[in-house]
Parts: sequence; C-alpha cells; structure tokens
Amino acid sequence: MNLTTHIRLMAAAAAVAGSYAAADACTSLIATPGATADRSSMVTYAADSHTLYGALYHQPAAEHAAGAMRPVVEWDSGHLLGEIPEVANTISTIGNMNEHGVTIAESTWGGRHELAGSGLIDYGSLIYITLQRAKTAREALDIMIGLVNEYGYASEGESFSIADPNEVWIMELIGKGKADKGAVWVARRVPDGYISGHANHARIHTFPLNDPETLYAPDVIDFARSQGYYDGPDEEFDFSRAYAVTDIGAVRGCDGRVWSYFNRFSPKGEMDKYLPWILEAKGEPLPLWVKPENPVSANDLKWMMRDHFEGTPLDMTQDIGAGAFDVPYRWRPLTYTVDGKEYTHERAIATQQTGFSFVSSMNAERPEAMKSVLWFGVDDANTCVYVPVFNSALTVPKSLDEATADLLTLSWDSMFWVNNYVANQAYNRYSQMIPDIRKVQLPLEAEMEAAVAQAATELAGKPYGEAQLVLNTLTEKCAANTTADYKKLGDYLFVKYLDGNIKKERDGQFERTADGMPVQPDWGGYNERYFRSIVDEQGDHFLIVEPEANK
Repeated sequence: MNLTTHIRLMAAAAAVAGSYAAADACTSLIATPGATADRSSMVTYAADSHTLYGALYHQPAAEHAAGAMRPVVEWDSGHLLGEIPEVANTISTIGNMNEHGVTIAESTWGGRHELAGSGLIDYGSLIYITLQRAKTAREALDIMIGLVNEYGYASEGESFSIADPNEVWIMELIGKGKADKGAVWVARRVPDGYISGHANHARIHTFPLNDPETLYAPDVIDFARSQGYYDGPDEEFDFSRAYAVTDIGAVRGCDGRVWSYFNRFSPKGEMDKYLPWILEAKGEPLPLWVKPENPVSANDLKWMMRDHFEGTPLDMTQDIGAGAFDVPYRWRPLTYTVDGKEYTHERAIATQQTGFSFVSSMNAERPEAMKSVLWFGVDDANTCVYVPVFNSALTVPKSLDEATADLLTLSWDSMFWVNNYVANQAYNRYSQMIPDIRKVQLPLEAEMEAAVAQAATELAGKPYGEAQLVLNTLTEKCAANTTADYKKLGDYLFVKYLDGNIKKERDGQFERTADGMPVQPDWGGYNERYFRSIVDEQGDHFLIVEPEANK
C-alpha cells in the first residue's frame, strides 16, 4: 500500500525509507559464520502480505541540521505516528541492509492482544530508523532498545533477526498495553556454528539469567507475574509461553517453517522427535537453534526460501490439496470446516503472496563495497530470481523501484509483475510448468553468482568509490536482464501450454509441419491421484460400459 502523497513527501524530505504494506506472515532464517561455507553471517526474510507490492527501498546517507525532526510513519498502515529528533548523520540503506553491512529482518507473532503497544515506534520504523544509525549488530540492538524505552512501542509481539558480518542476534519484544508505552523483551546471540530462525511465533523459551550473550528487559519476568502470565521461579521463566499464544496455528503454521529448515540441514531423522510439537503442540518445543550437519551456503538458503516441506510428512505436493498437478500452494483462508470439524492446510515458507524476499550474506573478508550482498527477489520466492544488491548501492534498478508500478498497476517494466506473470501461470499446472521455469531461473542465478565471485576478486584493493560504481552497474544489469528474460519466459509458457495442450519443440522452436502448420500438441492430462479421486467420489458413474448391442 503506497503512502498518501503528503505523507510520502514528508517522509522523503525527512529521509524516511519508502512505503510499505502490512507484513502478514514473514519468515527469517539465520546462519552464523561458523555454520556457513564461506564464514559469512546470513539472514533471510520473506515479507508476506496480500497487499504488498515487492520493491527495493533505498535511502542515501544524509546530514541533518540541529533540531531536525524525523517523521515516524507506521509500516503497516502508512499513518503518521509522530516525530522524533533526527541524528546529525544518517547511514545509507538499501532494503533491510545498510552500508556497514548490518541487516535486520522480522516476523510478527502478535501475542497477547491486550499488550499491543501504545507508544510512538512501530516495528517497521524500529527497523529502518535503526538501519540508518547502526554500524554493528550490537549497536543496532542498543539503538532499538533505546528507541523503545524513550518513545514507546506501537506494535504487537515481534521477533527480529539482527546481524552483521560477525554475529547474529534474535530479539523478541512485545508492548505492555495501552496503559504503559514501554515493552518487555529478550535478546540472545545465536552461538557461532549454529542456525536458527523464526516465522511468526515467539521462539525464545527459557533463557540464562547471567550470560553476556543474553540480554533482557529488567522487568521481563516481574511484568509477566504482575499480569498473571507466570508464577514460577525466575530460572524457569519461559518468554514464549508467557507472552505469545501457543496454539496449533503457532506451532504447525509457524514453528513448522523453522522445523523444515532445521530438518533440511540436520542429520537424517534427528528432527523427527519434534514432530509431536509441530503437529499437535505436544512434547518438547522446537529448540531455538541447532548445529547443521554440513555448512550452508547462500544458495542453500535461497532454496530454503523456496521450501514447501518437500520430502517431509508435511510435503505440500503429496496431499489431495495439491490437485492434478502437484501444486504446493493453498489459497487463503488456510483453515476450513467439514462436518463441524476444523482442518488446516500446511503453511510453507514459500507462498504466493510474498511481496519481496532476500538472502543477506555479510562477510568482512570481501571488499568493503560488497562486504554485504543482499540477494533480493520479488513475488513468490519459489519462482523469483535473486538479484545481487550491495551494501554500497547508489541507486535502485527501474524494475525494482517502487515508482515503476504498484499492486494495482501492471507494468512489464516491473520485476514484481513479470515474476507474477510467470508464477501465476505455474500455479494452474505446476508439475508441467516448473521444469521450464527452472531452465531459466537456474542459469540466471548461476550467472549472477559467478559475476559476484568474479567481482570480489577483481575489486580487491580497489578504491571504495571505484568498486561502488562497478557493483551498482552490476546490480542494474542483473535486474534488467532478469526482468527481460522472465517476460520472455512468461510469453513462452503462455504459448506452450495454451488451452491445456503442450506444444512440441525442436531445437528451441515450436514444431511446425512441412506446410507451416503447428504440429499436433501433446495432451498433458492429469495425474493418477486425480483420476483415483474421481472414482473414489463418484464410483462407477463415469465407468465406460460396453453397449448391449455390441456384446
């Protein structure tokens, strides 16, 4: 949802980053340097919303006069909440990353609704104000806590991933209700060598009370007691159970996404013991972090963002909801009632209503101008192409600029709309179309990954400004090529699969007869499960019976 014109102008003048829409269901996955193949810190994010246009937001560094004020615009609604004093110098940001390589991602878990904050700083503003001020993850953590303490918190329960090239923290925070503008929170550093994540449910359960790698609000336990949320000893206090709502939606629909991540990189079968927690909210809660069996890469995390629980008991391509073409998507609402009983579809990381997603790779060993690479994609992570964006970015490519289009205005110059053109065709006949999508998607990403690796070598020792220009041009080129190639892909899918047919091809061209007519196409038909479902429901209604006259 775009901000109104007067809010946009006010925000731009005061260096507020772009316009946003409500992030209805987000996922953030984490990998620490010791858990990655190249010793990078990595954070992913999917901004899922039914009203979010996927774009890349950039705010240049700026100097501000004494007494300057910064408008605080609520991320979800575009409402102007108020103003706070601006700092003298703000840092350049690109997406959810800044020029120093700090990345912040989030997922909303809501929690106890009576604790919705009444302060000035909403969760989105908390992220983007902090990115304009912080040079390290720890500094970002201090700034976020300071902003909430001074101005109050205006949102519900939230989890944040806060990272730089050296470390990653998870902070979970919730307000104190309308009578108190403050907030209670816990922050834990993810141990090096481990992976973690959150996806709309509070993940911090019990935590050490005397550990320099664990920080918390002084009254986080006492406040829970005062509200009747907890009455046990301090050392057994469970933040998630006290402040969040632990129901089947939270564990199956939210922790389930994190379980799939852990399951992918853990020894086979190790995560099975947590299935009772995921499927029934019983047994031992999912741990906050696990040690992966093998180091993960940025490419691994791109594919994790494309996950639909493939190969697990929750595999969305295998149940009847996948239909005749093994479609791993379910239209909302996710819950439904049959004969008075309530059921749910699975809720995977990859989903059709993603506005944008990214994999941020932060590594101080790379040249300063590219020490952080934001692999950025728009629309469904499963079908998008992740384009490299660098911490030194100067501009936003036209195809990723919010000014190019919006959710109600189609434009073939917009990567978001071009990806939707491809993805929404595949949702109808997924098993048939996804191989053709991969044939374009995979080479594009491989080419860009090679270009980034080459740039890291060639720019070593080059002046920052020179490297900055090279990298900015690289991003522009990658975005332009991806948008053009995906438009061609969408056209190709439309022609090839027209009217339920599958046109034959030879040497990259659709086949014609010697007379120039189209060759008779293949008929794609349906899968075996589809036919069996008809027979199971209709019995012999469609059975072919030999006419009596022919017997």
